[in-house]
Amino acid sequence: MGRGKIEIKKIENSTNRQVTYSKRRNGIFKKAQELTVLCDAKVSLIMFSSTGKFHEFISPNITTKKVYDLYQKALGIDLWRTHYERMQENLRKLKETNNRLRREIRHRMGEDLNGLSYQELSDLEQNMAFSVDRVRERKYHVLKTQTQTYTKKVKSLEQMHSNLLLNFETKYEDPQYSVVDNEGVYESAMVLATGASNLYAFRLHHSHGGGGGGYGDHELRLA
Repeated sequence: MGRGKIEIKKIENSTNRQVTYSKRRNGIFKKAQELTVLCDAKVSLIMFSSTGKFHEFISPNITTKKVYDLYQKALGIDLWRTHYERMQENLRKLKETNNRLRREIRHRMGEDLNGLSYQELSDLEQNMAFSVDRVRERKYHVLKTQTQTYTKKVKSLEQMHSNLLLNFETKYEDPQYSVVDNEGVYESAMVLATGASNLYAFRLHHSHGGGGGGYGDHELRLA
């Protein structure tokens, strides 16, 4: 059976459309390659699918830029002129903006003020006053934030110190520790300790280095 004639119109089914595009694209690229080899032709193909995918074929004996140059020469047109002019205009605007900003910076530094009118000087003064207010406001905000941070750190350290002292006092006020200052109480503490494995007794010795009946710095002894 012969091959049926296909009606040339848009394929509505997206899957069939993509399959047809891939097959025919490969066929066109094959023909372009054959033209390049058989006829020494310079062929360049650029294709975009309906989904935006880019495909290109270029003869091995030429580059894309050279194809563009040949195209411009054959038609007597300049493909890059419009783009070049647009770039030049954009560059001009950027230079103007740069010069204006440099001039404003010099004015804010108090330089090149001779050419300014009274109104321009007044506007400059107002703008600088507004800028100073903004800078001062930001400075006070940073100072306030730093002060609050340091205050929180100090309070945290004070709380830690208080907790350490409380723990220390609680530990040495525990009933398992006792301090005796004479032999009788000491003996009682020792007797009591025999029945309580966790009870500790300390003996306080009188200081030999001076009067007043006080205790020396190192007179606390674990019994």
